[in-house]
Amino acid sequence: MDNVSLMATFSLLFPGLTAGDSISPVGGEVNGREGQSVTLRCRYETTERYIRLYWYIHHSDLQAPQFILYKGEGELKDRDHIPDDRYESQTTDTSIYLTINRLTLADTGLYYCALRNTVIQN
Repeated sequence: MDNVSLMATFSLLFPGLTAGDSISPVGGEVNGREGQSVTLRCRYETTERYIRLYWYIHHSDLQAPQFILYKGEGELKDRDHIPDDRYESQTTDTSIYLTINRLTLADTGLYYCALRNTVIQN
């Protein structure tokens, strides 16, 4: 079995965030073996009530980062979009976790976490 290297090294903030909003990875490089599971974590701070937390993977400089999933938090806690069943995500009031199950070599890359405030219209 080959080793798979993953790293959450960079975080994004979407436009429209308020002063004091932040998100950043916790820990460094994470390694696993094909078929195993690994978990990445980002810590965030916000005073907003309607937020979405995102995960992306970046395989190479030749392509843009690819969307993995988003999770709602605060008033959006029950809203999420996780299109691939190999991924799981949990949130707390200060962290978002990404678990990748059944690792493959294609999972090697840089993982980005992002925070976005969401406007809800009635």
